[in-house]
Amino acid sequence: MTKYSPEFKAQVVVEYMTDGLSSYTLEKKYKVSARQIRKWIQQYQLQGIKSFKQHHRKRIFSAKFKWHVINYYQTHAESFAQVAAKFDLLPSQISIWRQAFIKYGYDALKPHRKGRSQKVKKQTKKQKQKLVEKKEIEQLREELARTKQELYNTKMDRDILKKSLALFGPSKPGKKRK
Repeated sequence: MTKYSPEFKAQVVVEYMTDGLSSYTLEKKYKVSARQIRKWIQQYQLQGIKSFKQHHRKRIFSAKFKWHVINYYQTHAESFAQVAAKFDLLPSQISIWRQAFIKYGYDALKPHRKGRSQKVKKQTKKQKQKLVEKKEIEQLREELARTKQELYNTKMDRDILKKSLALFGPSKPGKKRK
């Protein structure tokens, strides 16, 4: 919601233009800063009465448009406020676009999604139960595979020990016979 209606802005600008009142006189009369009044006058001079219309939805600008605005600002000897009034933008927005362009290049001007990423779909109780069962089955399979590997390793160790006993005899040193 805007603080001042388009009709009020137009009335102030008309008084400035037709009655020749200064922005300071209008400031005292309407209790609006002179700077704000001069901004409205500048908008009116650049774009006419349509500059006061309210935007009822969020505007999305293409990367090409953003680049065009930045290029216009850099090639013309105009302030951010003048360029903003010409393209019906906020001066701060042009500054942000320009900084992003300087720092990251053209790709930074491309529109991108805002906010959090979407949540994972909610699962029904049956789907959750199936996932739990699958996880349990998978865990049992992994445990069975580990057990089989341990059994195989134990059998190999046993076989190696048997063969070494057969070749080298018992490991206990016995008395030598003469």
